[in-house]
Amino acid sequence: MEAINKMKHWSLSPDIVLQNLQTSREGLTQEEALLRLKQYGENTIQGQKRNAPLMLFLNQFKSLIILIMLIATVISAATGDWLDSMIILAIVFASAVLSFLQEYSAGNAINELRSQIQQKSTVVRNNLEIEIPTIQLVPGDIVLLSAGSLIPADGLILQCDAFDVNQSVLTGEAFAVEKEAETVTEETDLANRKNCIFMGTNVRSGNARMLVVQTGENTEFGHIAKDLEETAPETEFGRGVRRFGYLLAWIMLALTLFVFLLNLIYQRPFIDSLLFSVALAIGITPQLLPAIINITLSQGAQSMAKKGVIVRHLAALENFGSMDVLCTDKTGTLTEGVVSLDTAVNAERNPSEEVFRLAYLNAKLQIGIVNDLDKVIIACRDLDMSNIKKIGEIPFNFERKRLSVIIQDSLECKMITKGAFKAIITICSKVQMEAGEQILSASMLAEIQQHFAEWSDQGFRVLGIAQKSMDVRAKYVAQDEHDLTFMGFLLFLDPLKTDVIQTVTELSQLGVQLRVITGDNSLVALHIAKSLGLQIRQVLTGAELAELSEEALAETIETTDLFTEVNPSQKERIILALKKKNHVVGYMGDGINDAPALHVADVSISVNTAVDVAKESADFVLQEKSLRILKNGVILGRATFANTLKYINITTSANFGNMFSMAGASLFLPFLPLLPKQILLLNFISDFPAMTIAADTVDEETIAVPQRWDMRSIRNFMFTFGFISTAFDYLSFAVLIWGFKAGEELFQSSWFVLSILTELLILLVARTRKPFYKSKPAPILLYSTIIVGLFTLILPYLPVQKALNIVPIPMTTLMALLGIAVLYIITTEIAKYFFYHAKQNVKLTS
Repeated sequence: MEAINKMKHWSLSPDIVLQNLQTSREGLTQEEALLRLKQYGENTIQGQKRNAPLMLFLNQFKSLIILIMLIATVISAATGDWLDSMIILAIVFASAVLSFLQEYSAGNAINELRSQIQQKSTVVRNNLEIEIPTIQLVPGDIVLLSAGSLIPADGLILQCDAFDVNQSVLTGEAFAVEKEAETVTEETDLANRKNCIFMGTNVRSGNARMLVVQTGENTEFGHIAKDLEETAPETEFGRGVRRFGYLLAWIMLALTLFVFLLNLIYQRPFIDSLLFSVALAIGITPQLLPAIINITLSQGAQSMAKKGVIVRHLAALENFGSMDVLCTDKTGTLTEGVVSLDTAVNAERNPSEEVFRLAYLNAKLQIGIVNDLDKVIIACRDLDMSNIKKIGEIPFNFERKRLSVIIQDSLECKMITKGAFKAIITICSKVQMEAGEQILSASMLAEIQQHFAEWSDQGFRVLGIAQKSMDVRAKYVAQDEHDLTFMGFLLFLDPLKTDVIQTVTELSQLGVQLRVITGDNSLVALHIAKSLGLQIRQVLTGAELAELSEEALAETIETTDLFTEVNPSQKERIILALKKKNHVVGYMGDGINDAPALHVADVSISVNTAVDVAKESADFVLQEKSLRILKNGVILGRATFANTLKYINITTSANFGNMFSMAGASLFLPFLPLLPKQILLLNFISDFPAMTIAADTVDEETIAVPQRWDMRSIRNFMFTFGFISTAFDYLSFAVLIWGFKAGEELFQSSWFVLSILTELLILLVARTRKPFYKSKPAPILLYSTIIVGLFTLILPYLPVQKALNIVPIPMTTLMALLGIAVLYIITTEIAKYFFYHAKQNVKLTS
């Protein structure tokens, strides 16, 4: 490894580097590759690896409050109260195990899903081309790259053709860099090493054969990741949850310290007061919030996988629920994506074998971007190419929208250019008619353009074909594409998907606006849009977009539904403009030209058959390019979002109520309202049904509209239902002390049971905006709540009750407590009705 790290391979000839790496152009043997995989490790960086199970378990104890509790418990045991200390330690440990098992299970499930879309590379081994997972690449491997490939490791170019690489992730350069298999000097900096390519960059055009020199953390990308320890950008929702959790925790901690000092003022035992205060902090702090969110997201991801949506970035699930604008191309999404060549015709609209032959040669010989249209042309039939020699190529790019190959046959050397009709006709000065070649006059141009418009209006995708004679030379450039002869048209047909009209309607009903962004011409795109029944208010072309300032684009973006003839950077501009208008924007794409837009979208969606760079940029990968699958994903994303908010609302309100109840009880009770071990046990028992909320059912009206993080709503929910909880706690105190003359043990036992029962009931009531009896909870939530409730009722009569300082509750007292619980539920239901009614009225008037 050290020898490889010191080797300045960019300054050495490929043969010397091959020799130093003990490999050859035929590649490694499988046996040697396995040995090197053991020696060098997997081709991944540390930031992408999972936490080991032990570290994940230890993370459950990293909370400062938990550590204080453990220290205080050890001190308590040292003073002789070892039984209570052991009980407290057992409860804390059991809580950690519960949280660990849930998170570990969720992590395993997500890794299994991600393995379905792991990146693969084509390598040469034993002189055979095979496909392997990219993480199995080793130094000495020979990798084949083409347009759209993510470069999987650092390496040296052995040979290449028209090979351009986007390496902005390392150098910040906005434009693709042309690479060549030429040795450079030792002093050449990374950005100018034309014979080197690097992990994390991507191929824009052409193809190449690469020798892998460095993998994993030894790559340039690995060094940056190690130095910066970069993590995925935090979503708006995640940031809100984290900040709210911290705020709530600090408020509760401050009041808990107040309770601790109050107990000391009342001259209660120091250790008991400390244990009570810290246990109170644990019981009322939303410590399970991160775990619940992870579990909810992972279960949501598993549900989405069953519907054909693989989640690559869990944090993006909340954005999926918030998405209100979806931008998509038409090919394969709105249409079947099964393109067929309808016909090849000359400039006079007559079928032409020569036009097809030129298109075939262009498609067959080009080595840049692999695309469906070229595949369709080649698949039509085989033509004899025995007398054809390729001389050069001018690769396709998204600004020119055309591709040229230069060939030599027995007669002459000529350039054959194929591309978007407008991109072809603008470089033509002549036209091939059946009577012979003629100058392209204004009237003839108008007639050709009329043919194009008519076919476009019928939904055909139209390409142009042109040619001209050339001199043989070493290199050809885009500036050579001029004064060509227009030869004819290629007409492709891609029918609408059978279910797409219904799906577009359903997305609209879900509050998701559809915006179509395509590189196709306006006439074809408009035909497709009208066929779908889309209400197109305004069409904006790439040329018109280029003339707009950012301010002008922001003004027109809200009323524009169709964007045509756009390039990759313009797609990115459209997404950013929509985001500035406070939309949560989804973008669906599968090509190289989609990568910039995927990168800036709130919800980036690709498909399993997409190029590597598109899949790597995406948050979600569809197993099939279909709006119906996407619609299912939106619904599941909103359900996941809704269940996360359920837990936040229920937990914060319950914690807030308990906080004030505990603080108030400490002022007038001559004893602790609950013992530390009882607080922890209460918290532990109530966690079981709370964990299942991730799988809860969601009301239809909740998922009917996009969900957004609303801090004000959560705060108001916390105050409203937290104070109701506190009021009923004080009512319970009054009934127990004045009504039943309850002593310390009966008071603690009664409030312990009532607290668990009310937490369970509020879980069922507050999970829905409807009356709770009109919204059916998930079976696992309902059954776990019933089981825990029954266990709580019989706990005072079990043998462990003495160890927990819980005594049997007289039947009259228990019936009174149950009456309070029923009254609490009725009050909460009434408050819930007015809370959501008032919220709805505010929305209507705002």
